[in-house]
Amino acid sequence: MYYERHCKKMIERIKEAGITDINILEAMSKLPRHRFVAESFAHQAYDEKALPIGFNQTISHPLTVARMTQILNVQVHEKVLEIGTGSGYQTAVLCALGARVFTVEIIPELITRAKLIFKELNYTVAIAHKDGSVGWKAHAPYDAIIVTAGAPVTPESLLDQLSQEGRLLIPVGSKEKQQLWHYKKETTTFTINKFENLVFVPLVGKEGWQNK
Repeated sequence: MYYERHCKKMIERIKEAGITDINILEAMSKLPRHRFVAESFAHQAYDEKALPIGFNQTISHPLTVARMTQILNVQVHEKVLEIGTGSGYQTAVLCALGARVFTVEIIPELITRAKLIFKELNYTVAIAHKDGSVGWKAHAPYDAIIVTAGAPVTPESLLDQLSQEGRLLIPVGSKEKQQLWHYKKETTTFTINKFENLVFVPLVGKEGWQNK
């Protein structure tokens, strides 16, 4: 009951903040967000804050997850690549929306944790220990790609792995602050829209930051 009460409050907050997609609200209302953080932080899991998950990584604010998911406009059965599994919470939201999710993570210990939670939730997720800045070419093309780490520039590999009319959402900027960039592929060009500024952990890799 404790977590259910706090989850309801979280949903009300993100609704008031402008999240209107009913499917996203329902998905997040059913997910046990406290399972994606350490037990010592479980009582804060539904607060509007980022929380540490170890290895200098964080689980994003609930509103950030909802906002990015709403911008990406994920549909049932779409093939989605997530760059940066982290706690697995964003992955679970995508699964709850009915997407076919492929996710990559550079820290193996986080993969091990996430797999356990996905099994508990009965979600089928393709997950790999890889450099996310170069995507996961073996399963391309993707209808949508979501990046949950900040990049200095948009990796060409990710753009190349989009299907026709595919979308990419990525935070681009410095290590201290990034802006959400949304790409939509149209034949050989891209439509780009830019949204709010946010702060993410660095996207480390061949086409990202070379070091943390």
